[in-house]
Amino acid sequence: MAVKPVPDNYPVMTPYLAISGAAEAIEFYKKAFGATERMRMGAPGDTVGHAELEIGGGLIMLADEYPDMEFRSPATLGGSPVVIHLYVEDADAFCERAVRAGAILIRPVADQFYGDRSGQLRDPFGHVWSVATHKEDLSPEELAQRAAKLHKA
Repeated sequence: MAVKPVPDNYPVMTPYLAISGAAEAIEFYKKAFGATERMRMGAPGDTVGHAELEIGGGLIMLADEYPDMEFRSPATLGGSPVVIHLYVEDADAFCERAVRAGAILIRPVADQFYGDRSGQLRDPFGHVWSVATHKEDLSPEELAQRAAKLHKA
């Protein structure tokens, strides 16, 4: 039987997070984001060599950082240029729960010109999450009009 190039139950693209304190991060994501742990492999020194979490039907992979392999966390690098976008049923409630669990609200949840209600969080491990609930479908013309109006203001 031929091996599939993309295994069942895996998307073709998955964020892989380097974290200083991956075991603690897994517990944070469970509490704050409602994550479900699919699997975890230990590594020397009680570190996490690889773990997989499902969040709202999506998948993230994570592990403790390994600087010798150029796998460094935002804590080590002093931040991250990457924002992980996450659609949820209720962005307000999601962000409130995450903040109660220890996330920092970077941008309050608000209605956006492009039809989403969204905000941004920084988790305690330095990763930034854009959390959104889609509220209205817009045609490309409506979106362009709203963007033009916003940029003129």
